[in-house]
Amino acid sequence: MAKLYFYYSSMNAGKSTALLQSSYNYRERGMNTLVLAPELDKRYGTGKVTSRIGIESEATTFRPEDDLLAVVEEHGKDDPLHCVLIDEAQFLTKEQVFQLGEVTDKLNIPVLAYGLRTDFQGEPFEGSKYLLAWSDNLKELKAICDCGSKATMVVRFDESGNAVTEGSQIEIGGNDRYVSMCRRHFKEKFFS
Repeated sequence: MAKLYFYYSSMNAGKSTALLQSSYNYRERGMNTLVLAPELDKRYGTGKVTSRIGIESEATTFRPEDDLLAVVEEHGKDDPLHCVLIDEAQFLTKEQVFQLGEVTDKLNIPVLAYGLRTDFQGEPFEGSKYLLAWSDNLKELKAICDCGSKATMVVRFDESGNAVTEGSQIEIGGNDRYVSMCRRHFKEKFFS
């Protein structure tokens, strides 16, 4: 029986690298994968999953209004799919997480979702919230704070290097805007 997996962490823990490695492992054995990425993440170009260590793959983009069960069914028409992998899964909607559960339960295709657990304010993203609640397996990937402790939080910084405490939950950026920190240092930056 297929399962829905959620691999979560703060930034810079290797989520995209792990996704690309998993997809490669399936394909190396002659199996077909479908890599999905949110259309709004254009840091490395539309329709790409790119790791900070330099590996990348083409991806099918999705929007919040897309039915991911239908997307998977369409891609599996000609050649059966053996695994679906989602990058930046925090941007999924509640409905899309439900649809991914249907991919595993009705189509018997494993789904591996990779994403952030919380935003820059320490609040869960919608997709992460429902993946944490509905996934069959949860796996935390570890990132490290500057102090050497496990980084579980993400701090957003403005152009002047000040921690941002208000604003839109979704603002695409990388190391130029976000830093992973342990909870203690997150609180020091966020509440100072």
